[in-house]
Amino acid sequence: MKHSRSVIASAFALTLAAILVGCGPQAPASAVPDAPHVTVSTPLKSTVSDWDTFTGRFDATDTVQVRSRVSGYLEKVAFQDGAIVRKGDLLFVIDSRSFQAAVTQAQGQLAQARSQLALAEQEYARAKTLIATKAIAQSLYDQRQQAREAARAQVLSAEGVLANARLDLEFTRITAPMSGRISRKLISEGNLVNGGSSNATLLTTIVSLDPIDIYFDIDEQSYLKYRQQASAGLVGSQVRIALPGQAQPSLAGRMDFIDNRLDPSTGTLRQRARVANPDFALSPGQFGRVQFSARPAYQALLVPDTAVGMDATRKVLHVLNVQNRVELRPVQLGKLHDGLREIVSGLQPEDRVIVDGLQRVRPGDTALAESHELTRVADTRQAGEAAL
Repeated sequence: MKHSRSVIASAFALTLAAILVGCGPQAPASAVPDAPHVTVSTPLKSTVSDWDTFTGRFDATDTVQVRSRVSGYLEKVAFQDGAIVRKGDLLFVIDSRSFQAAVTQAQGQLAQARSQLALAEQEYARAKTLIATKAIAQSLYDQRQQAREAARAQVLSAEGVLANARLDLEFTRITAPMSGRISRKLISEGNLVNGGSSNATLLTTIVSLDPIDIYFDIDEQSYLKYRQQASAGLVGSQVRIALPGQAQPSLAGRMDFIDNRLDPSTGTLRQRARVANPDFALSPGQFGRVQFSARPAYQALLVPDTAVGMDATRKVLHVLNVQNRVELRPVQLGKLHDGLREIVSGLQPEDRVIVDGLQRVRPGDTALAESHELTRVADTRQAGEAAL
């Protein structure tokens, strides 16, 4: 009996201890993690213009192949290879001694013809006086008159020969027919130059540099669109040009030529824009990206291109609602303008778009937002130019 009472007392003590332990203070629960921090911005509302881009190549407005008009031995090259030349500058000199001799000979022939004309004039004047008194026969008078006319013709012929000889002598000095950049000499001093024919020796070439043209091809669909907009007065003839390595266009030009037919093999139409080149920085053969206005300027909503995500087959933006919860917003994208992506539809001007910290949130999460104001590169550049 005593042993049983001792066992019961021990069990009661253990049960009471367990109850007391259960009623004591509980261990603290694990702490709730802080909401992630993100950067949000409202869409930038800005005036933009759509520009279609085409690849083009610069070409000289005028190109001249310099050839000689007379044949002879090249005596002198009077320019430096690749130099800028002006119209009338001396380029080549051909040995002129034989041409000078031809001029002297033609001068002698002209003097002889003029002497014969003077004699014929005197004889005709005498015959005219005698025929009035019928002292000579009519046939003799007619002969003297014909001799005078023949002498006059001989003078005209001799004058023509002399003028031609002088031209040949002048052509021995070959000058630049226009201003521009000259190529290298293609023939050296002492060589025989063929001239005055279709196979005349090519001496060098000259290309004009200011202004300079850029040619580019547009597809048929773009051509029809531009034609319709031009008829409605919605687009002009201005183009922008960016050189290789440039992120933004640095040149401006004006359309001045459209070909008269599309290329049936490619379905494209050749067009040309003329660009000022006062410092000769552009050279024929260079490439350029020609940007043509696709539509008039309009208001658009812009967001950073990095803020655009992908949800299955849709383009989406992550937006914070009024409860600071992340929502997915399907959007339709437009073109890129100075680093910002145009949102055509699916976004409101007051929406808060997550532009930084997308990797830290998921749809439905609550986030702590820090606001950031968007600016365009073009707006910043224009502000800096205005300050200067």
